[in-house]
Parts: sequence; structure tokens; C-alpha cells
Amino acid sequence: MAIDDLLDEHEQSERVRSWVRDNAIGLIGGIALGLGAIVGWQWWQGQQLQSRMAVGGRYADVVAGFENGSLPAADKSRVTIDGISKDNPTLGALAALQLAKSQVDAGKPEDAIATLRNLRDLDPDMSAVVRQRLARLLVDASKGKDALALLDDERNPAMLDVQGDAQMMLGERAKAQQSYLKALGLVDVGDPQHRLLRLKLIEAGGKPPHTEDNT
Repeated sequence: MAIDDLLDEHEQSERVRSWVRDNAIGLIGGIALGLGAIVGWQWWQGQQLQSRMAVGGRYADVVAGFENGSLPAADKSRVTIDGISKDNPTLGALAALQLAKSQVDAGKPEDAIATLRNLRDLDPDMSAVVRQRLARLLVDASKGKDALALLDDERNPAMLDVQGDAQMMLGERAKAQQSYLKALGLVDVGDPQHRLLRLKLIEAGGKPPHTEDNT
């Protein structure tokens, strides 16, 4: 190797050392920041996991109490549901649905209606479930018009089913037939709900469409 080449390599090496000396603080700081970000992210994830576990534990305890017949007063139950919903809206809605079921089982349908009416800020899927359940409770309470106001999804067979029931209760047999027919078209023939809808349609004075399981 030529002497000139060795001098060039030595000069390049010195330039690298000089650059490292001049930028050492920045390099160390960047590494520290990177490590800090990783540690911070791991800590945040750990906190989120602990929070989810805590909410899940509260939900399980609350639901177990409802299932065992431990029903708090209306104001206290709302605070309980709101507390869970604040941390996890889906679990809050599920807890409210269980509470409403337990209230109905305990002969308190009006309390169940109030429980579901108080739910707020639900995601679309959960909102549909809650509205369908609330509408069913309203039909059972002879509040067909209030129930119909909640049933606005004609692609949801469960909603159409309740809609037909509300219309039948109000004496709107022709409308009920249409609701049951639409629901039938959205349910598989092998689904138990399909047979129930056929029976409701017949009761409403309609004629079920021909299907392979007709007898």
C-alpha cells in the first residue's frame, strides 16, 4: 500500500475521531432519548394493561352481583354503570344489559327501561343491540310507538322482528307483515329465528315465502 494511501486513511480516521468528539454529547443524548422512549412506551402499555384488568375485574364483580339478584337502587346502579362506561364503554353497555335483564327478572321492567335509556356514547354495533333490547322492553310495556322510534335499521332482522311486534300491538297488521317478511329475507332458513318469524307472519295474516323446509 502506498504511503499516500496510508496518510489518507490516517487523515480520514482523525476526521472521524474529531467528529465523534464534537458530537459525543448529542449522540449520547439521542441514545438516552431513544431508551427513554422505549421504557416510557413499555410503562404506558403496562399501565393500560393494568387499567383494562381492573375494569374487567369490576365488570365481572358487578355482573355477578346482578346475576345473584343484588340490584342496587336506580341512582346507585347508574353511578356503577357510568363508572365502568367511563373506562370501557362496551363493558359498561354489557353491564347495563345484564342489569336490565336482572331487573326484568325481578319484576321491575320500568327500571330496566330506565337503565338502557340512560346509556350514552355507544359505538354503532353496541348501540344497535341496546336499542333493539330497549324496544323489546317497550313493546312488552305496551309502548309500541316509543319502540318504533328506536327501530331504524331495515338490514337488522332483530330490529325488524321487534318492529313487527310493535306494529301488531298497535293494530298495524299490514305493516307488521312487511316487517316480518323483510326479516325473513335476512335470516338463514336453518336459523331458529326463521321459523319464529314465519309463525309471526302467519299470525299477522301474511303468507310466508316458499322455502325448502316448508311442510
